Amino acid sequence: MNRRNRLLPAAIAFATVTALLVSSCSSSGSEDDQDSADGTPSNSPTATAPSAPGTPTAPGTTSAPGTPGGTTAPGTPPGATTPPPAGTRWQPTPGLAWQWQLGGTVDQSVDVPVYDIDGFENDASVVAALHAKGRKVICYINAGSWEDFRPDSAAFAKALQGSDTGWKGEKWFDIRKLDQLEPLMATRFDMCKNKGFDAIEPDTIEAYNQNSGFPLTPDDQLAYNRMLAKLAHDRGLAIGLKNDLDQIPALLPDFDFAVNEECSQFDECDRVSPFIKAGKPVFHVEYKLDTDQFCAKTKALGFSSMQKKLDLNAWRKPC
Repeated sequence: MNRRNRLLPAAIAFATVTALLVSSCSSSGSEDDQDSADGTPSNSPTATAPSAPGTPTAPGTTSAPGTPGGTTAPGTPPGATTPPPAGTRWQPTPGLAWQWQLGGTVDQSVDVPVYDIDGFENDASVVAALHAKGRKVICYINAGSWEDFRPDSAAFAKALQGSDTGWKGEKWFDIRKLDQLEPLMATRFDMCKNKGFDAIEPDTIEAYNQNSGFPLTPDDQLAYNRMLAKLAHDRGLAIGLKNDLDQIPALLPDFDFAVNEECSQFDECDRVSPFIKAGKPVFHVEYKLDTDQFCAKTKALGFSSMQKKLDLNAWRKPC
């Protein structure tokens, strides 16, 4: 399940406030926003200009057209790099360290080969700067629920919007309506591609086992998630399966990596391990557990694990 639906009431209230902060893309000067990625205070996140072309690619990855030094395609936003063509997408491998930051200005100083950042809140220059440091960059997109704060929110008809997800301003999609949602998701994925991202992290993609307001079935979810995977792959982008543990056996061939929240807290990590056995990484976080409570097991499983705060700012405590 998604962290959005697992939190205790007090945590939900806290997460709602932080989600609004994330959506406004504001650095309000809160104590958390002033934390560096390694948990030490800093005045502001580091913003580093792209280095010269020729920076080595991240360990465990393969080079692909569209990394720093590539040309810019017609119609691509200024500063964007040409993404890899279909068939040459990034193939991440188990064990890659990562940073997941959805709140505040991206702290580019974290020395890891993989970043996962908000696709709407970051422009092509941020992706290019991370590429220049040898990073691969994942585009976070909410693919399963409507958000009233996104710039394309008006494109989603009311009939597509179901029950509240538990986060203010968000409603589950009627994922049965592939004919309506596919072009809208394609537009979002095109945005990620045009900004130069290497992969997609689609969020809230297990509506079938939630109180979505629609009579969704497991087959509805499989069809929708496979549609998302095809959209990504057709654009030369890798894609991760976010949570959705029950459908991992069926969806493993369609997805290039997993993103998991709190499998240790809920004693579910063994259910995600098929990705590792298939040579695909598991990017994993815990919120309530400290690293000494989960790192030994998840490292033994081959996961890329760290502790994060619920607002997913720059702070991280890796295993």
